[in-house]
Amino acid sequence: MRKALVVGIDDYPGARLKGCIHDANTVAELLDKNADGSPNFEVKLFTTVKTKAELKSVILKTFNDRDDDINLFYFSGHGNVTESGEGYIVTPDFTRDDVGISMDEILKIAGLSKARHKIVILDCCHAGAMGSPTVISNSAAFLEQGVIILASSRSSETSVERNGHGVFTGLLIDALKGGAADIDGEVTPGNIYSYIDKALGSWYQRPVFKANIVRSVSLRSVRPTVSKAELRLLLEYFPQADKEFPLDPSYEYTTTTDTPNEKNISTFKILRRMQLIGLVEPVGEEYLYWAAVRNKSCRLTGLGAYYWTLIKNGRI
Repeated sequence: MRKALVVGIDDYPGARLKGCIHDANTVAELLDKNADGSPNFEVKLFTTVKTKAELKSVILKTFNDRDDDINLFYFSGHGNVTESGEGYIVTPDFTRDDVGISMDEILKIAGLSKARHKIVILDCCHAGAMGSPTVISNSAAFLEQGVIILASSRSSETSVERNGHGVFTGLLIDALKGGAADIDGEVTPGNIYSYIDKALGSWYQRPVFKANIVRSVSLRSVRPTVSKAELRLLLEYFPQADKEFPLDPSYEYTTTTDTPNEKNISTFKILRRMQLIGLVEPVGEEYLYWAAVRNKSCRLTGLGAYYWTLIKNGRI
């Protein structure tokens, strides 16, 4: 089973937020199904949190099953950090001396889960405090196997809300829609982090990624630019990884005045999609179109050679 708890809190007394519930609704909708409509996570959406006790109770239930493949917890709301560096997610019943649930406690709960993967995604101020030891003896700060943390900002930073959305979650949503998908159409936490990290740049809040995993995990599947069946054609097009594929005008339908060569045109469409994802490049030209028109060729890129080898070895 793949189980996700998605929490968004706007209604804080004296410190109301505007976009957390909306962000949680969108994240929940994306996690619920893959892009093709197939089931993905069993999602519990919780946007009416009132107390620390009720939120802690549902977090415990999220991470309590032995046979789950993934337990995921997403939180959008206020975060806080103490002078000692201990982080908290804030609940609406916060007081000066008890602001909410300790990030260390959430990490400990996740670490004790028997699920194969335990994922915590935080969009709140000081989110990066999770997993950062505040004292040497604090074993809760160290990641158990299978734990992944994706945080919106470093422990010393605030997380920005803009135009009714969290900046971090806005990018997370785009990543889940396919912006961070790999060649197979899988959206992994590592790719999400890379996508957000590059988008934010050096002068914004810095996302944090921490993990102790032995195998990558996909959070959502989207339609790949090149299907696996098409990907395996690399061996047909390039019998050796260093061999070039010759082109001529019959591969580009706009150049032919005679009966189109449907087979070549179909092959060329696949090669162009392969170029889009960095597997193939024209030789001596910037675009495949001109390589075909001018009777040149195309070849595998370094990435293309990597996937050629995977296919050759029966890994794809």
